Amino acid sequence: MRILLSVLISISARAQAPQDWTNGLVRNLEGSWKLGGKVGSRDAHHDVEAEWVLNRQFLCIREKTSADAPASERRYDAIWYLGYDAVSERYVLHLMDTFGARFSETLGYGTRDGNQIRFVFEYPDGPFDNTYVWNPEEKSRQWLMEQKDKDGKWVPFASLKLTKPSK
Repeated sequence: MRILLSVLISISARAQAPQDWTNGLVRNLEGSWKLGGKVGSRDAHHDVEAEWVLNRQFLCIREKTSADAPASERRYDAIWYLGYDAVSERYVLHLMDTFGARFSETLGYGTRDGNQIRFVFEYPDGPFDNTYVWNPEEKSRQWLMEQKDKDGKWVPFASLKLTKPSK
């Protein structure tokens, strides 16, 4: 009985331990960022904060319109949960934002290729890609988003750059 209990405790401890997927590509997203660029034809000025949550199983990325953004800019607020599924060997990205529950029901699944992770979301109205690109020389990130139009052609949705705020 003691041996069985010992084995069960050992298995349980391993199952609860954080997985070592926090490579430099993901780890260096932690912290505060300024995000700027275009969403469609509109300018975007957002603040981004990323921190580890849930026993370091997820990187929680909070994005919101900057307080100093122009008053005409559409207000946006989002929470992204970035994790990794070791069984399927892919990243998982869950987005909840000001557009509501309809679009938050779809998970994005990503694979790494060098310094980028490309996430694919299969939304009810068509596929959407969000590629996170790390530029180690500049210590910046790009978020490149595109979607399929009604003719099945990939078209740009947003091109955003994340940089560390100046001190």
